[in-house]
Amino acid sequence: MKLEWNDIEQYMFDRFDKDADVKAVLFVIGMREFGHKKVKFTKEEKQDLMNLAACKVMSLNGYFEVSHLDGEGWPVWKQSKPMPQMSPGEQESFLKEHIIQYFQDEQLIDSIK
Repeated sequence: MKLEWNDIEQYMFDRFDKDADVKAVLFVIGMREFGHKKVKFTKEEKQDLMNLAACKVMSLNGYFEVSHLDGEGWPVWKQSKPMPQMSPGEQESFLKEHIIQYFQDEQLIDSIK
């Protein structure tokens, strides 16, 4: 099954009963990747989770890789290859494409259908 962005939006709405933008999807991916169960996150932790998710989805095509874990267990990412020059709109589309790939690779939507 080839996913599209609206499939992910629908999945997020069905799962969380809220509309989700790119930031919300990244936050959920970040929580999934970090793996620690926690109910409340500080603003800084939320930003860290979204950064973790962005690096994770970009790592699927070799843009980032984990260099090590910090003292609190957070992965520290290093850029493996340069990112293409893009406008803000192109950046969002590029990120969405990688999020779609993440959902496909992890079979997140297929597993609930």
